[in-house]
Amino acid sequence: MFLTFEGIEGCGKSTQVRLLAQTLTAAGHQVMLTREPGGCPIADQVRSVLLDAANRAMVPMTELLLYGAARAQHLAEVIRPALSQGKIVLCDRFSDATRAYQAFGRGLDRQLIEQVNQLACQGLAPDMTLLLDCPIEVGLARARQRIDAASGPREERFELEALTFHQRVRDGYLTLSHEEPQRFVLVNANQNPEQVAEQIAAAVLPRLSGQL
Repeated sequence: MFLTFEGIEGCGKSTQVRLLAQTLTAAGHQVMLTREPGGCPIADQVRSVLLDAANRAMVPMTELLLYGAARAQHLAEVIRPALSQGKIVLCDRFSDATRAYQAFGRGLDRQLIEQVNQLACQGLAPDMTLLLDCPIEVGLARARQRIDAASGPREERFELEALTFHQRVRDGYLTLSHEEPQRFVLVNANQNPEQVAEQIAAAVLPRLSGQL
């Protein structure tokens, strides 16, 4: 089973991916935890270019194609092999992030973005997508705290965008969830991590037991 976590900056995806991985592992499942952009050495190098605030001159088309390239490598090296081994794959962002950020946020044509996603994904789509939703002010405040506390490179190119950009991204995610209600689960992320984790487990575990 392939599960993805989506949402605006600072919505708590990374924390919730780890918590769900712990829950599923404790229940005896084999779990692969990964992220985008990145997840393997080549894609991680692309990530460093995409998220570096020094690259704010990057045009939207370059951004889109870099995400597609990183995704193609990630799928080939990590996601498809893990699924073929029967593992549950939990991915922090996937193709819906490209739709939300590059179509709704940047204004690129959605049909073009679907073509890039199709080339990168070769027919693979998530079985279930957890959309962690919270107000943009809440998410950005959390994201800035995380960046300031981190010891590595400051991955903040998107956090430096205007509030209107982040609102378009949030609205885009909500639009996507309304378009595919059978795949998306909308999670109230404006709560403490334990409450959010309970919501996610309540949504995932019944679906998982039905597929195994």
